[in-house]
Amino acid sequence: MSTVHQPDPKDRPARLTVGVVGAGRVGPALAASLQLAGHRPVAVSGVSDASRRRAAQMLPDVPIVPPAEVLGRADLVLLTVPDDALPGLVEGLAETGAVRPGQLLVHTSGRYGAKVLDPALRAGALPLALHPAMTFTGTPVDVQRLAGCSFGVTAPDELRLAAEALVIEMGGEPEWIAEENRPLYHAALALGANHLVTLVAQSMELLRTAGVEAPDRMLGPLLGAALDNALRSGDSALTGPVARGDAGTVAAHVTELRRHAPQTVAGYLAMARATADRALAHGLLKPELAEDLLGVLADGTTGTTGTNGTEGDAR
Repeated sequence: MSTVHQPDPKDRPARLTVGVVGAGRVGPALAASLQLAGHRPVAVSGVSDASRRRAAQMLPDVPIVPPAEVLGRADLVLLTVPDDALPGLVEGLAETGAVRPGQLLVHTSGRYGAKVLDPALRAGALPLALHPAMTFTGTPVDVQRLAGCSFGVTAPDELRLAAEALVIEMGGEPEWIAEENRPLYHAALALGANHLVTLVAQSMELLRTAGVEAPDRMLGPLLGAALDNALRSGDSALTGPVARGDAGTVAAHVTELRRHAPQTVAGYLAMARATADRALAHGLLKPELAEDLLGVLADGTTGTTGTNGTEGDAR
């Protein structure tokens, strides 16, 4: 067993002072993670009561000050505001002279690359786009979840190593994303993660309506297995009535959804069509069964039973 002493992060000299503009769910977690790596949070800005409470919990004893003062105190500034607010924030900070030459300015938006920071770049700042591909709760558990989390990294070539080093210090895995690919990259993550929450929430509501007392317990193993299979095997993991071509079962689903949860019908049909297209393209859905199925999905009617109208299992 090694007897080499590992210094506590508190005992290491801070290398950068860190500021956070926008104490949402992301900023305080990243600052707390950087603190564990030896950096020193010195200022945070937050407007709402919730953001102030979050900052106090995640970054105790760090003063809450206006955004311009955050930049005045910090060598590394995290801009963790909503996507739509970011361009205006950057322009405002640059125009008011808050940006200092040589200051590392990091935003965490998935949508934008480094160019959104051009006003700050012209003021001498060093622009970095570091987007953690993670969902955040606004609690200390977020810091733990950053271990092994992928970050979408975009920065000027001369700052690439600095950007990747910061991600690694936070326990993350840097993944380089070209400037022009940022919107597509972000759309892919939203499709997979944000829409998943909606689908799961709808599924839980329907199960409760069907009389299931613990829908989370029922869905947990099923969804965990489905996710694992999808990540391992991609489209080959497709199962269920759409992939099998069970048009009658799908028609029955639509009937019940119209009766009990009409707000879910459009989403069900859209996802079923996408699933059918992928299953057909990968040879999982037999062409002779696809016509009736696609007929059900095309008009959303409930009278079609198809040539294979037997009820399927839960696969």
